[in-house]
Amino acid sequence: MQQSAVTVKGWADIPPAVLGRREHDDGKPSITYRSAGDRYLLVEYGPMEFDLTLNFYVHSVEAKLEEVGLDGLVETSPGFRSMLVSYDAATVKPTDLVRELDAVHDDLPGVDGLVLPSRLFRLPACFDDSQSRQAVERYARSIRPDAPNCVNDNNIDYTLQYNGLRDLDELVEHVTATDLWTGFIGFFPGLPFMFPVDPRHVLFAPKYNPTRTWTAEGAIGLGGPCYSIYPVESPGGYQLIGRTLPIFDPQQRNPIFAEDPIMVKPGDRIRFHQVSEDELLDTFARVHTGEYEYQVEDGTLDVAAHLAWSAQHREEAEEWARIRDSAAAVTEVP
Repeated sequence: MQQSAVTVKGWADIPPAVLGRREHDDGKPSITYRSAGDRYLLVEYGPMEFDLTLNFYVHSVEAKLEEVGLDGLVETSPGFRSMLVSYDAATVKPTDLVRELDAVHDDLPGVDGLVLPSRLFRLPACFDDSQSRQAVERYARSIRPDAPNCVNDNNIDYTLQYNGLRDLDELVEHVTATDLWTGFIGFFPGLPFMFPVDPRHVLFAPKYNPTRTWTAEGAIGLGGPCYSIYPVESPGGYQLIGRTLPIFDPQQRNPIFAEDPIMVKPGDRIRFHQVSEDELLDTFARVHTGEYEYQVEDGTLDVAAHLAWSAQHREEAEEWARIRDSAAAVTEVP
């Protein structure tokens, strides 16, 4: 019998997945370089925990890479505390790319020295809206009638219970009291993953199980500590708490989309203010006719100032977290 020409390698012949590590120093997080196939490198920052400063650092690395450029670098895809780096393997070896990324990290200040560009969008939001209720009702009727997060055909009651909130007014107060930092974009075109900047107003919610098959455009979802705005009608897994304006328009019908159909970018902040459903729908229509002017302000986020401010309110944030976590501990998870 003819022998196969394929040579099966042993474990010893397989290159290591971790190509390098750096310990945290000079106010910078630890760094792990992982191989992610033959054209990608996954760079992870700090421990696996919800820490906005890790995301601030990812943004600074992203900006520095855009500034300096690296031979063989194709593109980067930032996440919350990681970055996927695409490279041309015919131009640069992964070990050489790690050395060049090390030099980029060396050239950056510590986290508390960062000042990041950050636009602020002020968006109207209707809470407990009819479209979100319709999505929940469809789910309860056609997918999972016994879902604990869909009782009474809404996700509001469940979100209140999970966070120990009294009523919808208290939920609205938490959501509208803080800027939401856009950590990264993904999943659908232009879908922002946004996190509360003020730790006194962090809400949590587990995701759907299984996922939902329909969500309205502009729906505001909450999953874990993360908010999202659904850019298009789509499936989804976050608890639905309200609805806001379009943030993605491939037809570019409003001047805000003239240069890019994706409105919100990583590093932007969103601030919601409550409006009635009639007002939201009227504004929605004026977006499509081009009459509505989005409220957006250029600005920066000074990380040192943010950390100092957060430290002043640490006790309030910890007390709120205790109340919230106690409620979550006795609430059924979907």
